[in-house]
Parts: sequence; structure tokens; C-alpha cells
Amino acid sequence: MLVLTKKEFMEDREKWMKEILNGSVFIYPTDTIYGIGCNAKNDKAVLRVRQLKQRPENPFSIIAPRKEWIIENCEVDGMGELSRLPGPYTFILSLNSKDIISEHVNPGSDTVGVRIPDNWFSDIVRELNVPIVTTSVNKSGKAFMTSLEDADEDIKNSVDFIIYEGPKKGKPSTIVSFDKKEMKFKLRQK
Repeated sequence: MLVLTKKEFMEDREKWMKEILNGSVFIYPTDTIYGIGCNAKNDKAVLRVRQLKQRPENPFSIIAPRKEWIIENCEVDGMGELSRLPGPYTFILSLNSKDIISEHVNPGSDTVGVRIPDNWFSDIVRELNVPIVTTSVNKSGKAFMTSLEDADEDIKNSVDFIIYEGPKKGKPSTIVSFDKKEMKFKLRQK
């Protein structure tokens, strides 16, 4: 298990960014809790995250590289809610095209959860200019990771690297869906 501090990651960021683009699966900090992720366009990497989480069908969310990416690739007409990003929100949005992410991110769905965490790692995603899978570090139905000590051993030992910045006291992001018929947002999880 390779554990990096933010400083270590940043000192060799080009190397780690290349690893992410090429399909590495890794654990990283967000503004809420730790996430497990990969390049959301890489089928093999996304399937590997599914296997680690033991989550064969439920959709994953993504971290968008920037708000403009969301506007270009999702249905967001008149969506002032984007002003809440970056922040602890995941918006469930319809995709304009299913080929902008791996079909394994959201099997059988034309929607995807999209977020931009208020955390330095979002700057890395912006530089990568690809969406990154974001899902809690846990096996389906189990407690999520708040520190390295409480992370599932199988997951910790199976990822390519971990960016760790100490215990997190947060909770998963708030999920907000957009009801097209009523033209309004609905809080789904807090």
C-alpha cells in the first residue's frame, strides 16, 4: 500500500497525474470524506473500482474538471444551482452524450451524479481535464472511510496509491436531483 501526503503527491504530480490518466485506482481526499476513484473514461479502471466496492450495478458519481464541462456535457439549462460548486453537493443530471464517460460509471442510465469538491484535489482534476469517478471508500453497505485506520483492508491493499491528509470529520455529499417536469431541484440525501 503506497500512502502519499499532499506534499509528496504535489512534488511528483506529473507522474501521479499520468498514472491517473492511464487507469490507476486511488484513494483521495474531498471536502467531505475520502473518495476512491479513477479516470471515468477508462473502462478497466471503473470496473476495478466496482470490484473493490462489490457494487456491480449502482451508479457512481464523478468529479467534473470544471463547471464549463458540466454545462457542455449535461443538461443544465438555467441551472443557477451550479453556483453552489465547488461544494459538498452532488447533482444528478442528464448527460448530453453517454460516450463522455465509461458505460460502467452509470450502467443503463442517462444520468450521472456530478460534483466539484471544495478541495485542492479538484484543481488536479481540472488539470487532468477528465472526469474522475468519486465514490466513498467502502464496500457496498459498510461504513465509509474517515481515516486510514478504519478503511477496509482489502480496498487499502488493492488500490494503486492513497493520498492521505489525516482523519476527516465530514459526511458524504448532499445529493440533489433535478425534476424536469416540475423544473425544480429535490434534496435526495443530506
